[in-house]
Amino acid sequence: MHPVGFRDPFDRTLPPPQVVAVIPARYDATRLPGKPLAEIAGKPMIEHVYRRAAAARGVDAVVVATDDMRIEAAVKTFGGIAMMTRPTHRTGTDRIAEVAANLSCEIVLNVQGDEPLLEPETLEAVIEPLLADPMLEMSTVCFPISNRADYDDPNVVKVVKDKRGHALYFSRSPIPNRRTANLEPPIYKHLGLYGFRRTFLLKFATLPQTPLEKAESLEQLRALEHGYRIHTVETKHDSIGVDTPEDLERVRVRLKADTTDAVVSGFSRTTR
Repeated sequence: MHPVGFRDPFDRTLPPPQVVAVIPARYDATRLPGKPLAEIAGKPMIEHVYRRAAAARGVDAVVVATDDMRIEAAVKTFGGIAMMTRPTHRTGTDRIAEVAANLSCEIVLNVQGDEPLLEPETLEAVIEPLLADPMLEMSTVCFPISNRADYDDPNVVKVVKDKRGHALYFSRSPIPNRRTANLEPPIYKHLGLYGFRRTFLLKFATLPQTPLEKAESLEQLRALEHGYRIHTVETKHDSIGVDTPEDLERVRVRLKADTTDAVVSGFSRTTR
C-alpha cells in the first residue's frame, strides 16, 4: 500500500499545494449503507481510494470530505486527512466545494469514494489538461466501451465528445444511438473523476441545479447546461464503482487476486 503522509493543506503558514484530491464520503448510501468503511483485503474501502489517490504524480495532498464521525475516525486511524462537512449537500461536488473554500490550491480533484480500483495514472490524466491550459476550468476521463451490455446498462454513464475532446453530453441512455449491432465508432463510458480549477468549483457549487442534471441524476450536466466546457481525456484504465453488495464482492475478489499476484511475483524475483 502506498504511504499517505502529506503536509496539512489547510495550514496557511505553509506554501499552498497546487493540486489537492478531495474524496467525498457519505455513510448513508441508499443501496449499500456504510460502504466507505466496507472491509476489502483487511482495510476499509476509503483507505484503498485514499492511498491510490495519494500515489498519483502531481497530487500534493488528499482530503476526505465526510459528514460522519465514523468515517473521519477511520481516515485518521490510517494517517489520512479528513474534514467534517455539512450533511445537507445535494451532491458530492457540492461537498468538496465546502472543503475547497478552505484551501488555497489551484486545482481540486473530485475522487469518488467508492472507486477502490482507481488507477493513479487516471488521476494524472485528469490533472494534465488543467496544467497545460490555464483557461480550462474542468476536466474528466472516459474509457472505451467494448461490449453491448455496458452500452445498454443505465448504471454505466456514457459520454459523447467533439473532435477537441470537449464533452457534448452525458447520459445513462445508450448514446450515440446505434442503428446496427456493432459499437463503431468508439463509444465511451464516463468515469466519475473530475478536475476543477478551484475558482470554478466554488462557482459551480452556487449554480442552480438544472433540468437535465435532475432528469439523468448526473451533476456534470449542470456545468454543460450553464454553458461551461468539460474536457474529456481517454484513459486505458477502467474501474469498478461499488454501488451494490455484488460490486463489493467483485472488488474483493479482484484485489485479493492482485495481492496474490504481487506476492507470487515478489517471491519469484527473490528466488532467482
